[in-house]
Amino acid sequence: MSLKLLPCLASILLCASYSFSQAQKISGKVTDASTGAALEGVTVHVKSAAKGTQTNAAGTFTLDAAASDILEFSSIGYAPQQQNVNGRTQINVQLVSLIAELGPIVSVGTRGGGRAKTETPVPVDVISVNQAGLPSAKMELTSLLNAAAPSFNYNKQSGSDGADQIDLATLRGLGPDQTLVLVNGKRRHQTAFVAVFGTRGRGNSGTDLNAIPEASIDRVEILRDGASAQYGSDAIAGVINIILKKDIGHLNITTGYAGYYDHKYNTYFNRDLKQYEYANPIDGNTVTVGLNYGLPLGKRGGFINFSGNFLKQGKTFRQVSDTNLTHTDGLPINSGRRAHGDGSVTTGGGMINLEVPVGSSATTIYAFGGYNYKSSDAFAYTRAFSGHPERFPTNAAGGLIFYPDIMESIPTPGAAPDTIYNPHIQTHIQDVSLAAGVKGSTHNDWKWDFSNTLGRNDFHFYGDKTFNASLGSTSPTHFNDGGYSFLQNTTNLTFSKDIPNIGAGFNLALGAEYRYENYKIYAGDENSWKNYDPAFIKATGAQGFPGYRPTDVVSANRSNIAGFVDAEWDITKKFLLGAAIRAENYNDFGFTSNYKLAARYKVAPHFNIRGSVSTGYRAPSLQQINYSSQFTNVQGGRITEVKIAPNSNIITQSAGIPALKQEKSLNASLGFSWKPISELTITLDGYLVKVKDRIVLSGQFNKSDATLDPVFLKALNDLRIDNAQFFANAVNTTNTGLDLVIDYNKKWGDQHFRALFTGNIQHMNIDKINVPDKLNDSYLHRNEFFSEREQHFVLASAPPAKLGLNLEYGIKKFSIGTRLVYYGKIVLLGYGFAGDPAKEGTGLPGDPNLEGTGISPLVALDKDGTLVPEQFNYKGKVTTDLYASFRFSSHVSWFLGADNIFNVHPDLGYVPGAKLSAYDGETGGPWDAVQMGFNGIRLFTKVALNF
Repeated sequence: MSLKLLPCLASILLCASYSFSQAQKISGKVTDASTGAALEGVTVHVKSAAKGTQTNAAGTFTLDAAASDILEFSSIGYAPQQQNVNGRTQINVQLVSLIAELGPIVSVGTRGGGRAKTETPVPVDVISVNQAGLPSAKMELTSLLNAAAPSFNYNKQSGSDGADQIDLATLRGLGPDQTLVLVNGKRRHQTAFVAVFGTRGRGNSGTDLNAIPEASIDRVEILRDGASAQYGSDAIAGVINIILKKDIGHLNITTGYAGYYDHKYNTYFNRDLKQYEYANPIDGNTVTVGLNYGLPLGKRGGFINFSGNFLKQGKTFRQVSDTNLTHTDGLPINSGRRAHGDGSVTTGGGMINLEVPVGSSATTIYAFGGYNYKSSDAFAYTRAFSGHPERFPTNAAGGLIFYPDIMESIPTPGAAPDTIYNPHIQTHIQDVSLAAGVKGSTHNDWKWDFSNTLGRNDFHFYGDKTFNASLGSTSPTHFNDGGYSFLQNTTNLTFSKDIPNIGAGFNLALGAEYRYENYKIYAGDENSWKNYDPAFIKATGAQGFPGYRPTDVVSANRSNIAGFVDAEWDITKKFLLGAAIRAENYNDFGFTSNYKLAARYKVAPHFNIRGSVSTGYRAPSLQQINYSSQFTNVQGGRITEVKIAPNSNIITQSAGIPALKQEKSLNASLGFSWKPISELTITLDGYLVKVKDRIVLSGQFNKSDATLDPVFLKALNDLRIDNAQFFANAVNTTNTGLDLVIDYNKKWGDQHFRALFTGNIQHMNIDKINVPDKLNDSYLHRNEFFSEREQHFVLASAPPAKLGLNLEYGIKKFSIGTRLVYYGKIVLLGYGFAGDPAKEGTGLPGDPNLEGTGISPLVALDKDGTLVPEQFNYKGKVTTDLYASFRFSSHVSWFLGADNIFNVHPDLGYVPGAKLSAYDGETGGPWDAVQMGFNGIRLFTKVALNF
């Protein structure tokens, strides 16, 4: 080589070396290796420098790196990967999923990129709606979750007005309104409904999960831990996050049928008694159809997904038809409840979910929302002319005006036939929601999200096949009873950033929220609530459900503003520490602040210890503060008029009930997750939840009690009502419990086997009853405020044990499975046909201040009249479901089976030896709303189509 060429060659090499070391712009896309789906939130890190970025919603990234650098790609649930730049400017990467090893990725409880289920510092259940719903007769979301999640509980209400159609559920034995519901991570509005009957959720509102179309749901994440510091009010017991589907190019259709075949208690099988309403041998017939389809929007991963559901379910009719009292299960004729069972319901709705990336930027526009309509028809208590002629239309001479299409003549053993009718309570419920927002990231990798979520629930009552007896022959038979609505609008702005070089990783999130709420009660037609009888001999308003009055009408508003900081720090690859602080200010009751600390330590590669401690709160709902109604109640065999007075009412204030304030909680949990082999996951979590000033509905104060405050008594008499009750911060409670989940999944060849055990063991203690000073003057008043009966309702919010075992085996296209669920013992009290005369300050048996109040309730033994406590013991029971499925092709699958195949029912709710005092529970039927319900075996078939 000529020496003259050496300087030139050196210059070329120097320039090449210089250019190779200079930063250049590199872009690319990251996808899932198995599905090809774009992956958002993947961290792309330049190995030689403290800089990096994350992929956007389309899975793309852009950053500067030298031609000789190495890029590291990492994301929770995927194997990390390195790529040598080697001078490239376009690098596309496929990450391999580790979900089989780590389990599902969850987004609730963290504002980072999500964590594997077994890697979270607090327990989270992840439930696939299709997996849980298709092999089951359960047709609605609440009932599916009840069978799938260990500490999720609900009981189907019957004969409880609007509660028949709003399935209020609880977590860890707390109230329905102490669980926050999110959809795609955004706060979901509650229903306008307030429960005033039943064993669960009395005095609470909650979220109607069934208003969200099942076909729209990909999965449900249930965070079983206090999270008020992260998400705000209502998260004392935990958070339910519903993740909507994002599928495109697939049409999914599911259709199903179910019906109850209860050969033991269905009144059809003893219709010759001519005492009860009945339908068919198989009743509660239900048909459902669900549709889901998605379309791509643009070329960068945008989509719009459409879903819809329709369900129609008939009534059920259940009574004890054996009237031989010498038989173990024989009971007298239930003259107060000739029609008893689940109401009918027809519901339909739709949901849209969309995301659209904006051009080539890191910004994405998103929106989701839907509409649901539900109509129902349920029976109220029976009206009998022999006992209550004042509740029937009569002519001027007092003679009965007989309506043959509404009334019927019922044979009465040993007496003349009686004329009865069963009022119908109808509800029309509309639920609408819309969330819209925009999210993206800044040039320095701060992710931001700005959104607004609006939701409204309207609950309208109607009375049908009933009368306003005070109108006589001019009474209509259908009434507009009015109703209530609840609107909530939430605006959020959040920022978060992954900082990879602090320890093994650090995520910081902060944000602000503004929420506005409005609650309204609107009156019914005048003839639904007014008494037109000048002497007030005739009963007031429409029988079954008197309409809301002009004096009940309210339009109440509230707003609050909040700010939070939420951080997660992987101090090392083994040790995770999380912390959150939230401050919130309400314009009606003021300021609150809460905190949370959570940690997870990886003792071994697949064994984690986790725990948390937090404070929490729940603001009194506008429903609880402002609810007002006057209704007819049956207790201790007596029909009475009851007023629920709002917090600001003169009756409430004269009774000494203080203004409602927030509930406060202290939560602690400790547990572990263990994955000894890839097929087996075990989690065990213990918890403690102390709640101070829980808001419940008080007992009833009777106008015949002359020892009540004179102003209080005058207000009761002026309204011409018998009893009044109130919302109050009445009790302090402590819940302790243990959740256990063991999940084994094994696949080999063309076979598979799954065993899933879920268990919840819990105990609740009432630490204190917060009796107002004015009512703390006597045994009677203290117990009228919150009696033993009311205490038992709170304690029965969840059974002391609920254990479930699901076994499934499949070979090729065929699968068979079974589910066994054990429900622990529940103890409730009746109203009592007498009270305890031995208690301080009470009178003799028969004292109207005691009978039918639930204060130390007593009933008389049939043989000699001896008074005994009226306690209903619902012993522990096991239900067994059996199902099979066959996959005809990749497009068609068929499911067939029965829930509760052995037709198990709760024990009958009566005191042994006092059968003549039966039907004194909350529903007026043979059972309260407990455990597995009382409808018996439910047959089903479903078909799933996928194109």
